[in-house]
Amino acid sequence: MTTYSRTSEFEGATFVKASFKGATLRFSDVSGVTMRAVDVDGLDIDSHDLFFGHLYVNGVDVVPFVDAELNRQFPGRELQKSQTPEGLREGWVAVQAAWATTVADTPRELVDAHVEDEWSLTQTLRHLVLTTDAWLRRGILRIEQPFHEIGQIFTGAAEMGFDTSMFRTDEPTYEEILEVRAERQQLVTDFLATATPELLAQERDNPWGSGDDWHPTVGDCIRVILEEEWAHLRYVRRDLALLR
Repeated sequence: MTTYSRTSEFEGATFVKASFKGATLRFSDVSGVTMRAVDVDGLDIDSHDLFFGHLYVNGVDVVPFVDAELNRQFPGRELQKSQTPEGLREGWVAVQAAWATTVADTPRELVDAHVEDEWSLTQTLRHLVLTTDAWLRRGILRIEQPFHEIGQIFTGAAEMGFDTSMFRTDEPTYEEILEVRAERQQLVTDFLATATPELLAQERDNPWGSGDDWHPTVGDCIRVILEEEWAHLRYVRRDLALLR
């Protein structure tokens, strides 16, 4: 099967009576794509950025419906958007309880298993360590080198110019991952315990230094952590269900 990587040759193209059956798109830009009179049986779309825009199906924006259904499936998820310390604390408790259940219910033989190119449970937990380090330790607390060496960096980070030399290339043990993960969870818990509306409103720099003018507030940084926690919980539960 042919792989097209880092290409823009299809931008603005028109496909008529073409077959994309069984095709896979990863980390690709399909914004503004228009499809008419197409067969979409079994079409599977998963987008972390879905809730920042619109997705029209037969003229109906389905994003609000998807958001509401995910809130139903994951009680407490709606609090990831909270603007108050109390709401963020409650949302953090909810997502950590959901994660505790998932980790406890996962058989040991599945913690390193994964579906196709998706992350395993262990890789996901390592990525959430990275998320906390980026948005709490660097973004909020302004620690110059905030990253733990077992963090799982996102795909394509090296190509984007990020220094990945600080991260281990060997596989840490599951017990080590759980220990570091618990430490990072406690950091967020302790921070939220004393967070005030005034603190949440303070501006910070983008921890990834992407060169844009976005200066997130402390509250924004916490909301990113919550969004990442809920999103990756959904991914892990989806994949574990297939693996079982």
